[in-house]
Amino acid sequence: MIGIIGAGAFGGALAIALGAKQPVSLWGRGMSGREIARLPGAVLPQTVQVVGLDVVSRADTLLLALPAQAMGQFLAEHWRVLDGKALVACCKGVDVLSGFGPTGVIAQHCPRARAAILTGPSFASDIAKGLPTALTLACADKAEGEALQQRLSTDVLRLYRTSDVTGAEFGGALKNVIAIAAGVVMGAGLGESARAALMTRGFAEMQRLALHLGARAETLAGLSGFGDLVLTCTSAQSRNYRYGLALGAGTGFDPAQTVEGVATAKAVATLSQHKQVDMPITQMVAALTQQKITLEAAIHALMSRPLKQE
Repeated sequence: MIGIIGAGAFGGALAIALGAKQPVSLWGRGMSGREIARLPGAVLPQTVQVVGLDVVSRADTLLLALPAQAMGQFLAEHWRVLDGKALVACCKGVDVLSGFGPTGVIAQHCPRARAAILTGPSFASDIAKGLPTALTLACADKAEGEALQQRLSTDVLRLYRTSDVTGAEFGGALKNVIAIAAGVVMGAGLGESARAALMTRGFAEMQRLALHLGARAETLAGLSGFGDLVLTCTSAQSRNYRYGLALGAGTGFDPAQTVEGVATAKAVATLSQHKQVDMPITQMVAALTQQKITLEAAIHALMSRPLKQE
């Protein structure tokens, strides 16, 4: 049986999609009924059992559909019942405390676990509706990756496999930062041309850091990098993009909404400085979201950078 820890929008959508193929157990903090609060109108199929944490943790394969910044604390509290299992991270971010991506956080707390990450261009509402979606499953162990690919693929959820875990998880994390910046551009009324330029230069930043950390260029050009970047920088369904829109327009944003790119920008700004990797857009997003710089100053700083060859 597949177990899913976390019954937010993405965890609930995965439960619905995977429940069409096999039995699934689902645990979410405070969840008791069969409706997913973050997915209005979505109801779990009968193949999905809503259970306690003690029951879901018995599954050999567990999908961790938790916010990136909450995963470390959760694993620190429950590692005894999780270590040694196949743990698939279903989040996108860089941990502020450790500077690790999701699989690095898993390895830190559960060193015997078979760690993997499921990432790529997807909205939970699309998956819950059964709309065709393609994702990347990254696992360093080839045999484990192949087994997970077979176990987690469905008629409408197509998984592509890679062993480049670094490229997959940093592609997914970094695109959230660029999505915030793209939202800022549109919210501030700077136009479509500016957004296209921002996405292009943002993708260059994503590649610079990921390749420096050992990722492969083709991974960043795939679903978990470029594909996810296009989706989140152009759709209002993206919370990171909507947050950027509000920031650029000077309007409020619902604080209850998880915006993974905010913490990731802070973590990556520190990481890129330590690694001496030039990431001006990420640095500006980190400064903006921490209210260390005004929008006008951020735009001026980016536009006044020295001219150079592309």
